Amino acid sequence: MSFPLLTATAVVPAVGAIATAALPAAKRTAAKWLALLFSLITFALALVVAFRFDPGAGAPFQLTESHAWIRDFGVRYELGVDGIAVALIALTTLLIPFIILAGWHDADPLEEATPNRRWRPTQGFFALILAVEAMVVLSFEATDVFLFYIFFEAMLIPMYFLIGGFGDRAGRDGEEEAAGRRSYAAVKFLLYNLAGGLIMLAAVIGLYAVTADQLGTGTFSLQQIVEARTAGTLNIGTGTERLLFLGFFFAFAVKAPLWPLHTWLPGAMGESTSPVAVLITAVVDKVGTFAMLRFCLQLFPEASSWATPVILVLALISIVYGALLAVAQRDIKRLIAYASISHFGFIILGIFAMTSQGQGGATLYMVNHGISTAALMLVAGFLISRRGSRLIADYGGVQKVAPVLAGTFLVGGLATLSLPGLAPFVSEFLVLVGTFTRYPVIGIIATLGIVLAALYVLVLYQRTMTGPVKAEVTNMPDLRVRELVVVAPLIALLLFLGVYPKPLTDLVNPAVQHTLSVVDKKDPKPTVQVNAVPGEGRHGHAANDQDVEAAK
Repeated sequence: MSFPLLTATAVVPAVGAIATAALPAAKRTAAKWLALLFSLITFALALVVAFRFDPGAGAPFQLTESHAWIRDFGVRYELGVDGIAVALIALTTLLIPFIILAGWHDADPLEEATPNRRWRPTQGFFALILAVEAMVVLSFEATDVFLFYIFFEAMLIPMYFLIGGFGDRAGRDGEEEAAGRRSYAAVKFLLYNLAGGLIMLAAVIGLYAVTADQLGTGTFSLQQIVEARTAGTLNIGTGTERLLFLGFFFAFAVKAPLWPLHTWLPGAMGESTSPVAVLITAVVDKVGTFAMLRFCLQLFPEASSWATPVILVLALISIVYGALLAVAQRDIKRLIAYASISHFGFIILGIFAMTSQGQGGATLYMVNHGISTAALMLVAGFLISRRGSRLIADYGGVQKVAPVLAGTFLVGGLATLSLPGLAPFVSEFLVLVGTFTRYPVIGIIATLGIVLAALYVLVLYQRTMTGPVKAEVTNMPDLRVRELVVVAPLIALLLFLGVYPKPLTDLVNPAVQHTLSVVDKKDPKPTVQVNAVPGEGRHGHAANDQDVEAAK
C-alpha cells in the first residue's frame, strides 16, 4: 500500500492540536512553538502533494485513498484531489503558520486577573486553529459526500470557540460588554451555518435514497454518481434534482457567504482577533465556494444550469452591496469583512458563468483573495493592537511614524482593489471576461465593484495613514521582526502571482475543463466579423458564401 499522503496532510495538524492542548498551563511558549512546528510540517506535506500531482494526467482525482467505513449505508473513506483542491490545500497550509505567528500573543493571559477579565488558555487557542486546519484540509480532499458533510459541519465547533472565547481586545467597551458581543457573533455564526448544514443533510440523505433506488445499492461516492449519470444508469428526475441542488447550494451559500445569507460574517470577523478573522474569510469560507464547484455542479448539472440566472443576480447584488457597505464603514475590520462579501460575489459569479475563463478566474480568486485578505487583515491587526481601537477616525498620519507598517498596509489594500501587477487583478479580470462572454450585461454591471473597491480602500488608507499625525499615534512603533516575517512572504506572493500566474493556471485549468464537461457546457464561440468594410469581402468585393465559410 502506498503512503496515505492525503490522510497524513490532515492527520498531522489534528495530532498537533491534541499535543498542543495537552501541554501544561505553564508551557505557553512551548505550546506556541509546537503549534507552529506542526503547521510547518503540514505545509511541507501539502507541497509534496502539489509536486506529486500531475495536472496533465487526465484522471479527475489523483492520490486517491478508498476504504470501507460504514458498509451498511455505503459510506466510504474516500479521498482524492484535483487541481482546484491542491491549490486550496496549499493556500490553507500556507496561511496557518502566518496566522499562528500573527496571533502569537493574542491568547496570552491578561496581566490583570479580575472577575471581569478572563484568563485566556494559550494552548486551547492554538489547538483550535490546528483543529480547523485539519477539518478544512479533509473537506478539500473528501470525494465521499457524507464524509465531506461530517467535516464541513465539524469545523463549526472549533470556530465557535475561537470567535466566542478569544475575541478582539481592542473593543470600545469594557470586557463584559465585549464578551457579550463576541458571544452574540459566535452564536449567530453557529446558528446560520448549522441551519445550512441541516438542510444539506436532508439533501445528502435524499441523494442516497435516489442512488439506492436506481443503482440497487446506495452510495455517497462523487465519482460513482458522476460516472453513473454519464453512463445513463442514474437518472435523477428534474424536480428531485433541483430540490437536492437547493439543499446543497443553501449550505454552501451560507458558508461562502452569499447575499442575503451573509449577515453573520461582519460580526464574526469584527469581534474575532485578526488572525481568527483571516481564518474565517481566507480559509473556512473557501470551503463553500469550492464545494459549489465540486458538488453542486458535478452532482446536479441540470439544476445548476436551471438556477444559474438567479445565482448570478445574487452574486451581482453581493458584489455591489458588499462594496457599498464597505464604503460606509467606520470600523476597519468590518470594512474588510464587507469587502470580502463583495469579493465572494465575484467568485460565485465566475463559477456560475459556466465558462473556462470564469471558473478558472474564480479558482484563482479563491487563492488570491486568501493571500490579499490575509495580508491586509493581519497588518490591520498589528495597527489595531498598537492603538487599541478599530475605529478609522482614531487614526491619522501613521505613515510618518510607522512607514513600513503603512507601506505594507497600502500593498494589501491595493491588492484588495485588484491593482494590475498584483495577484487578484488576474483572477478578477478572468472572472469578468468569462462572465461577459456569456452574460454581457451582468459582466458590465459587475465592474462597478472595481470602482467601489478603489473608493473604500483608498479612503481607508487616506484617513488612517496620511494627514496630520494624531497625538495617540505619535509614538506608535513600526513593524517588528515577527510581524515582518508574517507580512513579507504574503506581499512577495502577491507580486509573484500578479506577474506570473502560470503555475496556478496550469494547475487548475484541467479541473475546470473537467467540471465544464460534466455540466455539458462549452465556452461561447467568439463573434467573427467577416467583412473588414461593411458590404465587402476579403478582397474588397461583396461578401459571399465562400467568405462566410472561410470565417467559420
